[in-house]
Amino acid sequence: MARRGMNPGLILFDCDGTLVDSEELGTSVLLEMAAELGLNLPLHETNAYFRGWKLDQCVEQIRIWLGRELPGDFVAQVRTRTQEVFKARLQPVPGALKVVRALHHLPMCVASSGPREKIELSLSLTGLLPYFKDHIFSGYEVGSWKPDPGLFLHAAQAMGVKPADCVVVEDSLVGVQAGIAAGMTVYAYQPEAVDPQIPEGVRILRRLEELLPALGIAAGG
Repeated sequence: MARRGMNPGLILFDCDGTLVDSEELGTSVLLEMAAELGLNLPLHETNAYFRGWKLDQCVEQIRIWLGRELPGDFVAQVRTRTQEVFKARLQPVPGALKVVRALHHLPMCVASSGPREKIELSLSLTGLLPYFKDHIFSGYEVGSWKPDPGLFLHAAQAMGVKPADCVVVEDSLVGVQAGIAAGMTVYAYQPEAVDPQIPEGVRILRRLEELLPALGIAAGG
């Protein structure tokens, strides 16, 4: 169960779907490119299925569903198109700026399965980058992807905080599983339907701002 009223030693935020509203934007690009190859998939259901996966995993599943190899530059084209869409349409998750401003006095970091370039672009476009500065950890740099706890454990070690003193804020099941496996207190941001696979004892956040009173922190910081 999440501890209440205790300042954590470190708050680890996921990026996509937790701080920035990027999940459906990114999936829509992937599905548009899949449709160009003859594979038509529903956005909402596919986005829920892919939530928390790294791009290579999503692309491999597309290949399986399509039943043939994808063009050699498929991943590169997905990344290029995604950047263009993000620059035009990416927004912070509702309440994200309010939450990080209120938590600015506490150690925070972003620990995401995405590549650093994508993380930094997303945070920059949404005004969140200054709050994390050099405290960004990428699964591609660590060589560990959720649900493996390695990324979170690496971030905690780098920030000099014991896992038991860390709080993880995640939107995906694999991220929640990684936080639990790391021995950290986990909050699951579930603004729509709550994933029934999320284990008992994980605190559910229907709005991101609910993290503040859960940690005993006033909205004004």
